[in-house]
Amino acid sequence: MVILLALGIELSPAHAVSTGPLLAAMPALASLTMGPRGTLSAAAGGFTVTVITATLHQSWGGQVYSNLISLLVVSAASVTMSNAVRTRRQRELNQVRRVAEAAQRVLLRPVPARLGPVQMASKYLAAETGAQIGGDLYEAVHTRYGVRMIVGDVRGKGLPAVRLAAAVLGAFREAAHYDEDLAEVVNHCAAALDRERATLSAVDQAEEDNLTEDFVTALVAQVSDAFVVEVVNRGHPPPLVLRQGKAEALIPACPMPPLGLEDFMTVPPAKAESYPFAPGDRLLLHTDGVIEARSPDGVFFPLPKTTESVHPCTPSEFLERLHQELIRHTHGYLADDAAMLLAERLNEAGESGQPGPHAI
Repeated sequence: MVILLALGIELSPAHAVSTGPLLAAMPALASLTMGPRGTLSAAAGGFTVTVITATLHQSWGGQVYSNLISLLVVSAASVTMSNAVRTRRQRELNQVRRVAEAAQRVLLRPVPARLGPVQMASKYLAAETGAQIGGDLYEAVHTRYGVRMIVGDVRGKGLPAVRLAAAVLGAFREAAHYDEDLAEVVNHCAAALDRERATLSAVDQAEEDNLTEDFVTALVAQVSDAFVVEVVNRGHPPPLVLRQGKAEALIPACPMPPLGLEDFMTVPPAKAESYPFAPGDRLLLHTDGVIEARSPDGVFFPLPKTTESVHPCTPSEFLERLHQELIRHTHGYLADDAAMLLAERLNEAGESGQPGPHAI
């Protein structure tokens, strides 16, 4: 725009006004927001305007040469500084990302490929939003009561969300081995969340975006020797059971509020709900980052339809294909972190079921 303005001045009766200093400053201004390529484009535009107007008005002389030299020097300095700033910023961002990823790996450990009567796989996808650490959580443990799994999502981002996720995960990993009632495991997670928020001082709360208002959506599932899956859902997106090529959402009969919002509970305490879970069936637990992922035109990711289109494969391959479909749907951009946990029920001989040609 400034280059066009300078060209207009030079082609108008006001061409006596010198635009050389203005054009010489253009590369420096462009380097602030446009990077090296934009800086060079601005320099080329300024050079072109100077040469055209000097030739048109036959004004070649010391002033024109001085303007061209100034433009050259400023352009070289701007490109050099722009590259240096961008390199330093990228290096700092990469370092912060590495720290964030390391913290996330400590919190979210990969699940074993086999736990008791199920085959397992997990997938965590970080959102492309800088170096923010998300609050998604998942875990699967083999206990004397069966295989117990949890998936959850903390409201918010960054280190405060990680603190709450760590508290919930720690409580689950402990209570899953000692509480026979699945609902009691969830209650222990809720109590741990309350304790973590209560330990924050008034200063901590001010600095960490008022954690007393944060909550955690969570879903805990159990697969035992019986061919059923028990589920306690506290405000979390319902899981999918994949059976013979069809996906069915396990919607709770009595919706419950997330952990941390017990004051809003107007229904009896949560109880585990049971659903059929036969050999060959698969249970897909996920966070809202999966179902709320959008395409560039605003269409949500069709998770049930996509799971039904995946050909038979191992649990890890299944999640990898879902990952590829998710990335394809969003054109490579995730607005929120996404976590997925998949469990396939084995038969009594410890073998996978035999899906049909269109089964998952």
